[in-house]
Amino acid sequence: MPDLLIELRSEEIPARMQRKAAGDLRKSVTDALVDAGLTYEAAREYWTPRRLVLDIRGLTARSGDVHEDIKGPSTKAPEQALAGFMRKAGLADISEAHIHTDPKKGDFYVAHISKPGRDAEAIIADVMPGIIRGFSWPKSMRWGKASAKPGSLKWVRPLQSIICTFGPETEDPTVIAFEVDGLVAGNTTSGHRFHAPDSFTVRRFDDYSGKLERARVVLDAERRKEIIASDARNLAFASGLELVEDEGLLDEVSGLVEWPVVLMGEFEEDFLQIPDDIIRLTIKTNQKCFVLRKPGNGLSNRFILVSNIEASDGGREIAHGNAKVVRARLSDALYFWNTDQADLPDRGKLTASAEKLGLDLAKPLDQRMAKLDQLGVTFHAKLGTQGERVERIAKLAAELAPVVADSLSSTSPLRGGRTAGPGGGTSPQATPAEVTPTPNPSPQGGGEQADIVQLATRAAMLAKADLTTEVVGEFPELQGVMGRIYAGLQGEHPSVAAAAEEHYKPQGPSDAVPTDPVAIAVALADKLDTLVGFWAIDEKPTGSKDPYALRRAALGVIRILVENSVKCEILTPISYSFGFLQALIIYVERRNAAKLSVDELKRGGFSSLSDAVWNDVKEFMNRDEIRIEQHEKYKILVSDLLSFFHDRLKVYLRDQGARHDLIDAVITPDSDDLLDITRRVEALGAFLDTEDGKNLLAGTKRAANILAAEEKKGTAIAESVEPSLFELDEEKNLFKAVTQSVSLATHAIENEDYSAAMSALAALREPVDSFFEAVLVNAEVENVRANRLALLALIRQATGAVADFSKISG
Repeated sequence: MPDLLIELRSEEIPARMQRKAAGDLRKSVTDALVDAGLTYEAAREYWTPRRLVLDIRGLTARSGDVHEDIKGPSTKAPEQALAGFMRKAGLADISEAHIHTDPKKGDFYVAHISKPGRDAEAIIADVMPGIIRGFSWPKSMRWGKASAKPGSLKWVRPLQSIICTFGPETEDPTVIAFEVDGLVAGNTTSGHRFHAPDSFTVRRFDDYSGKLERARVVLDAERRKEIIASDARNLAFASGLELVEDEGLLDEVSGLVEWPVVLMGEFEEDFLQIPDDIIRLTIKTNQKCFVLRKPGNGLSNRFILVSNIEASDGGREIAHGNAKVVRARLSDALYFWNTDQADLPDRGKLTASAEKLGLDLAKPLDQRMAKLDQLGVTFHAKLGTQGERVERIAKLAAELAPVVADSLSSTSPLRGGRTAGPGGGTSPQATPAEVTPTPNPSPQGGGEQADIVQLATRAAMLAKADLTTEVVGEFPELQGVMGRIYAGLQGEHPSVAAAAEEHYKPQGPSDAVPTDPVAIAVALADKLDTLVGFWAIDEKPTGSKDPYALRRAALGVIRILVENSVKCEILTPISYSFGFLQALIIYVERRNAAKLSVDELKRGGFSSLSDAVWNDVKEFMNRDEIRIEQHEKYKILVSDLLSFFHDRLKVYLRDQGARHDLIDAVITPDSDDLLDITRRVEALGAFLDTEDGKNLLAGTKRAANILAAEEKKGTAIAESVEPSLFELDEEKNLFKAVTQSVSLATHAIENEDYSAAMSALAALREPVDSFFEAVLVNAEVENVRANRLALLALIRQATGAVADFSKISG
């Protein structure tokens, strides 16, 4: 069977585009060949910075002949129908069609179409120019004189040559010489830009890859990654160091070189006073280099770089040049680091914001939070500023903190699982030794609940403070990380410092959830405020569009609650948030209508709300009892948001392996304890995997179907079961079993022991089976029939305490 080799060689393709482009080339070519009637055994794509390659094995040499019968209209059909049939069948005249007869429909036309197969070479030459011209790149360009002509070829970088060879292993392959904008496909390419720039001819893939290797090009991206990783580890080991692995950087660097050469650079040890995260990101982002660490003792002042050439001096000048750039970038980073720990030059202007938010301007991170509020940075035009949002998060976190602490009461309510960050004071020259700072004394007045409320409030107030730091301005991906570090430096409680970083989590399905109670409370408050806010202004996800990542926020709430076993009825914090948000919206509308000055707008916030607005707050929310549901508009919004949580929970549970019908059986429109739903689904699934569960399901569904049929007919059903009307022992046994099971199941459900509730229901299996075998439900005597239907209703009621069995398949 013949093989097909395609290479598209160009100037350097950006690393982030290479893998997808190679996959798109494979799909486009194989789809086109299959559509044309060819088949193949295997196809694999390859990529380097300068070429996309496709190797197709076992491609058929010719497409098969096609025979098709196209049924047409009646021979008595009007001219228009006949003309349409001829166009569809490709006939020049109706006489080319055959007449068939049907006993019922009479005579009608049929076109017998025969299309001979085509040689694979002709098909390839026909489809390839269109694939290349229509190839989709995130960004593309035109070049040369031809770029002035309309419709000229576009490619990510100037396309330089095309290889297209086709043939079996036993023969010399054929060159399929199609043409695209003056480029004619051939069997010639070139190797490494510097080491082997001369052209050479190739035959098929094995010959091609071997010659490329000799021309200093490693074609397989995975092999380039292995070479880089292996050489980097060996070079680090030889210096008594360890490589800090970074799979994303490894992917990127393997797309920057065709012939990887691993070298080591060095910078001054003075820069090691900068936190490890900043050093790593500075070197990675600016120079695409790997950092090294001392075994068990922080980062080293050496780094790994990957060159694309084998230099005559062993890479000494290349390493020296990279080190110069790294030093310059680290000098900037050191300046940012020191500046963030110094007082802000406009500290005196921050007093109003500090007093409003309860901040201590003697502390650098507090100054940064006051600056964020004083700047009046807009979170959303309809939802106020970042400062106002932080206030809402702090209020909600304070409400959630005791709930979280109660759920986690089996361990210390203030368990701080991780180091708060570098300690050592707040001076610009502080050394970031990774030690846990001495926490502030526990807040006084009210015991552990008061402690966690104050800690959650403090953590929420500082959670966004690092957004105005110099380091985060340079490296946005360090938001949260720097908050933790700076909070540790100014002696915050470890839980407060941890919350600064962990409240953003989880940021994806594989990301860990926060585990510290304070971090959990702030993370929940942050995500719930986002969801409630965008629901209130009708900016909900639609279809595939979710510009504010609200699905991720909802899934984050679900994972935090479920994976930490936090029992929280989320309707309460949702309603609470809607109350404050409504006050804010009213406030924003009023201040916009009043056309206040910029300074007045910047000073805006809950502490500056007028009495009239606070009256609106009281109207929408009573601190003793949530009354938001009294307002129809917000009742609908709360219900809609809860339904959104249900949809996300269904996705989450299905990903965990739960059956969709079990989820539907457990969830009701008012279910707002997500942990409770999850536990019910788990217990129900385990129960239905047993024989007792399967048989009880069948019996319960039978009872439900009989009841539904009789209810539809209007048959009388007794309001309660009357034991004196029982005629058979099976009725008595079932009634006794149901009564006992309901009592046991109800007690178990109250204790949230759903396995015990299922065990109680399992006792119904035998009496239900016996009842249906011995008892005729639709007895002739009306009151007996009504009593037996009431007994069936009792079965439905008993199982319904756990789930709606009518929604379960099987």
